[in-house]
Amino acid sequence: MPVSEITPREAQRRVESMGAILVDVREDHERESGMAEGARGIARDDLERDSAFHFHDRDTDLVLICQSGGRSMLAAEALQRQGYANVVSVRGGTLRWIADGLPLARPEPSAQPRDEDFHQRYSRHLLLPEIGMRGQKRLEASKVLMLGAGGLGSPAAFYLAAAGVGELRLVDDDVVERSNLQRQILHTDADIGLPKVDSASERLSALNPRMRIEAVAERATSANIERLLDGVDVVVDGADNFPVRYLLNDACVRHGVPLVYGAVHRFEGQVSVFDAGRHRGEAPCYRCLFPEPPPAEAAPNCSEAGVLGVLPGVVGMLQATEALKLLLHLGEPLRGRLLHFDALGMNFRETRLTPDPACPVCAPGIEFPGYIDYAAFCAG
Repeated sequence: MPVSEITPREAQRRVESMGAILVDVREDHERESGMAEGARGIARDDLERDSAFHFHDRDTDLVLICQSGGRSMLAAEALQRQGYANVVSVRGGTLRWIADGLPLARPEPSAQPRDEDFHQRYSRHLLLPEIGMRGQKRLEASKVLMLGAGGLGSPAAFYLAAAGVGELRLVDDDVVERSNLQRQILHTDADIGLPKVDSASERLSALNPRMRIEAVAERATSANIERLLDGVDVVVDGADNFPVRYLLNDACVRHGVPLVYGAVHRFEGQVSVFDAGRHRGEAPCYRCLFPEPPPAEAAPNCSEAGVLGVLPGVVGMLQATEALKLLLHLGEPLRGRLLHFDALGMNFRETRLTPDPACPVCAPGIEFPGYIDYAAFCAG
């Protein structure tokens, strides 16, 4: 049954004459500027997650209000699915309540000190019902391995830092060169000669000092990959060579960590999510797509073939988007799909990927074969 909407005046009469409970489902920081008089403040996430704690009687007459009516409607629908029979939403929310001249009240001060930086910095995320306080706290508790601080790692790391990822393990053994600056936007002319992880750490910390950065000036190898993956929730592949890509794939399958893949070449880029470790037989891994590396002459790197400067920005931004979706458990990841971007034609196309039942790494029931000599493997 569809949720009913009522006007603010109808809501006020329902509370005063029928004993209904008015609940403001906005976040704490939104309610500080004033809330409908008589309302009880319970953030939408908390209400939906612990509805029985707040209202154990599912026949309770509930009137939900938010800022403009959208979140309260979604919350009312969620409560209705949980069995609450008498729940309505206030059309137009607090904005219309104020416009109608109805009385406001200030919420009681919280016993917990308010984290002003957190609420201001992530205010636009907190307004999204799909993220809210619970999702933002989840991001703050997450750890991402960013392999590479170059063309792909620069935009991906920037957006992950801005979004509020709690910890970033940044791995790159290279130093900044002038030829990097055309596309690797984490670095500046003054950084030439510095380790990329140091330059990147300085820039990312300036953007978001809340984020913890572990700068690892090493090349990923079979000897250190276990340490690099320790405790991470998502891996973002910003590598520029095949040995590291195959190594990352095998390690992520072994440890059940999703791998956000990205690659660029001249005017084209690719993005996908390889999550076979958690979805064996359902989702492919990198080896299902590329069982064998191409010959070196067929896959020149940026220094050999060139690359449009903005192209890694587009692909890295898409990688950051996929990483955030995975961390927040939102939407549909690019699992089993390869997204191809053609900058010259300005178009995207998608290719469906299926797991290889004979894959030596991710096939169901197969034991991990161990790490190999990836440089020799990719050299043919």
